[in-house]
This record gives sequence, structure tokens and C-alpha cells, in this order.
Amino acid sequence: MASLLWGGDAGAAESERLNSHFSNLIHPRKNLRGIKSSTVPNIDGSINNTEEDDEDVVDLAANSLLNKLIRQSLVESSHRVEVLQKDPSSPLYSVKTFEELRLKEELLKGIYAMGFNRPSKIQEMALPMMLAHPPQNLIAQSQSGTGKTAAFVLAMLSRVNTLELFPQCLCLAPTYELALQTGRVVERMGKFCVDVQVMYAIRGNRIPRGTDVTKQIIIGTPGTVLDWCFKRKLIDLTKIRVFVLDEADVMIDTQGFSDQSIRIQRALPSECQMLLFSATFEDSVWQFAERIIPDPNVIKLRKEELTLNNIRQYYVLCESRKDKYQALCNIYGGITIGQAIIFCQTRRNAKWLTVEMMQDGHQVSLLSGELTVDQRASIIQRFRDGKEKVLITTNVCARGIDVKQVTIVVNFDLPVNQAEEPDYETYLHRIGRTGRFGKKGLAFNMIEVDKLPLLMKIQDHFNSSIKQLDPEDMDEIEKIEY
Repeated sequence: MASLLWGGDAGAAESERLNSHFSNLIHPRKNLRGIKSSTVPNIDGSINNTEEDDEDVVDLAANSLLNKLIRQSLVESSHRVEVLQKDPSSPLYSVKTFEELRLKEELLKGIYAMGFNRPSKIQEMALPMMLAHPPQNLIAQSQSGTGKTAAFVLAMLSRVNTLELFPQCLCLAPTYELALQTGRVVERMGKFCVDVQVMYAIRGNRIPRGTDVTKQIIIGTPGTVLDWCFKRKLIDLTKIRVFVLDEADVMIDTQGFSDQSIRIQRALPSECQMLLFSATFEDSVWQFAERIIPDPNVIKLRKEELTLNNIRQYYVLCESRKDKYQALCNIYGGITIGQAIIFCQTRRNAKWLTVEMMQDGHQVSLLSGELTVDQRASIIQRFRDGKEKVLITTNVCARGIDVKQVTIVVNFDLPVNQAEEPDYETYLHRIGRTGRFGKKGLAFNMIEVDKLPLLMKIQDHFNSSIKQLDPEDMDEIEKIEY
């Protein structure tokens, strides 16, 4: 399996540069704690950065890449898989082993070399459709870690005719980094497919005009692929056999990408197999999917039923963030804690709290939106490994990151929306970091008196009980059990 951007020494050098960049994404610096010297507050407790008051906006593309980086093995989804066939009368196949798919020997070897022992839940249903003859189109909902990328990479590799030296499979990803991530899966799974080559249509990969592109698999971002196809005439879309559109929810969140993707799709031949994947299926994603994928089979996941039933919730009334910190210390001293996640609404509070806890000798790491994706991945991995017992974060960590040892979640600030009303969904996903995997958990809300009505709205919304806790009553705190 070769990975070249274009022929000759220049291509090898550019490929090496990209591989070096990608290596930095996969192997982040080990000693990052997510806090820089510039974040230490002044003597009076203030921080000279007005942007610190801003809430972190969750970047969908960054979150998707982060989840790919931190999930080193398959995550078995607890969602129920629903299949909607374009022809309901045709038999519905699923597989329990990769051998049942009758793959080429070199592909089977690549799958097992990657550590896959059996298909994941979504692969069981999707792979027979994706590898069917004649090819079938597919729209699939699948989250990071469920084997989705491996599934469509397997479909691309299985459709390549190695005797034909022109682009045959095209995969669109919303960002440069996500394209490289997919390419790495192609290279690993195709390591025994010696005559299959992959090429990246991404920014910075400038192909000389008139270049004869002989690589069979092209992975790129919509803008660059569009340029290669229509302006530079490097790719003949009429010869594409498999078209993959990955991360559709991120794609439509990025200005211009949906229109570019549709323009590319319309130039494909009618017999081209089209596969679209998305982690979520809001109405806008579904409308986009139906526009771009004709006559599809559909695989959807029933929504995760997050529940607060196995989580005991408390609140502490405080006058200031110093009060909140003191209450937190009392709770921390009175309860046996495995690991804890503390959520703050702004970077300013998150950094202030991190400094306070570190100065008091706690093992703490800070996760906020100003960090690069590789820095965030490093911090989360350290937390998973138990190197830090407390993770302080803004909303960048509210979803999708599961650490089994987390027994306590603290809302240092209540999540509110722009209208200063409770953000119920964010509250649910924050609290959902504990009490997962069938275990019981604890949640503590540190609130100012004027925020009590917001908390009562949250309590009513979820029809759950949130008990008041006196942070000075150590006997009461010590009675709290999981």
C-alpha cells in the first residue's frame, strides 16, 4: 500500500512533511497539562484577558477528530440499530465474522492486523450492504469509535481494480486533519494490497498541471477536490466507482461545503456507489443526505437514552467563587473520589480553579477550547490513565468522552444559554459523564442564590430530585454514598 501525493522527489518530500504533521496529531506531547504560565491570575485574583469570559464554542470538526484520536479501540454502541431498505422485500443480511464477507485474502489480513476480531454492531449491518453486488447506496448514522471509517475504507479497497491506474474511489472529509485520519486507516487496512495507492486532495498539496494521476483512492476536502476535478482536470469523476461523504453533519456546518459536495456528486456516473455517514441526523443533515444520495438504504441509531435515575444530585448555595472552591474542598475531603470532572462555563473560571487546586496540591488538568486537538487528546489520555484525578473543563468535554473511573461530576457553574435560561441538554450531557456503564454516580451543583430558580427549572424539567447540601456539615457530607 503506497501513500504518495504525486510522483518524484518533490512528492516524497511533501508526503514526508504531511506524515510528520500527522504524526504530531497522533502522538501529542506527553507533558501538557493544558495550562500555560500566562493563565496564572494576578495577586487580586483577576486575569488580564477579556476573552476569558467567553464561553467555549464546541467545534464539530475538532470534536470529531478528538474522538477519533482518543478511541484506540472499538466502542460497542448501546444504541439500537434501525435499518430501512430501499427495497423492503429483499432479504436483510448481517454478519458475525469478517470471513462471511468473502473478502480478498490481503484485505482480511489487513483487517486482522488492525486488531479487528469481529464486526462491530454497525459493521454487522452495513458491510453486507456496502459490499453487495450490484453496489447499493447507503446513508448511515454512526459515531466515532464504532468502526464506521474501517467499514467504508473496506468498501473502497474491495472495489478497486489494481490493474487500472486512475482514481476509482473518492472520499470527502470536512477538514485536512480528518482526511489524513481516514487516509491512515486506508494505509493500515491496505498494507497488504501492494498495488493500491492513496492520494490526498488537501490544502498545500499542489499538483502540477498536466499531472497524470494514477492513484486509485483519493481522499480530500470538498474545495480542493472541486478544484482538482473541474479546474485542473486531474480527476475524471465519470470513472469514480465509490463516493464516500464522511462527517456530513460537520460538512453542512461549514459554509460552502454542502454546495461543493453536491456539485461533485452530480458529476458522478449513475452506477457509482454512494455512501454518506453522519454522527447526528438533525433535519438539516437528513435533507442534505436525501439530496446527495439517491435511492439509499438507511441505517439509523435510536437516540441514546441518557438518564439521571442512577445519579444522586446535590446543590450548594454560595456567594462567590471562593465560596464555591471552599465547598468543593470540603466535599473533596469528605468523600472517597475515584476521578472527577468539574465543568465551568467560561475559560476564566476554569483557569482560576485550576490554579487554585494545583496550588493546594491537587493533581489537576485543564481542558478548554483554546487548546489544539492533539493537546486535548493528550490531556484526556492522561486523565484516563489516572495521572490526574481531576479534569477541569468547559463545554468542549460535555459529550462523547467516557472515562469509567469518573464517579463525581461538579457543575462549578450551571450551564445556561444566551438567554440566561437553563441549557437542559448540556446539563444532561455533563451529568451523564458519571453514572455511566451501569454504575451509580454523584453530581454537585455550586450555585449562587440568584441562580436557584434556574436549578429548580432543571429539577422540574428532568422530574428529578436535587437536594441541598450544607458544605460546612462534614458529618452530612461523609454520609453521602454512591
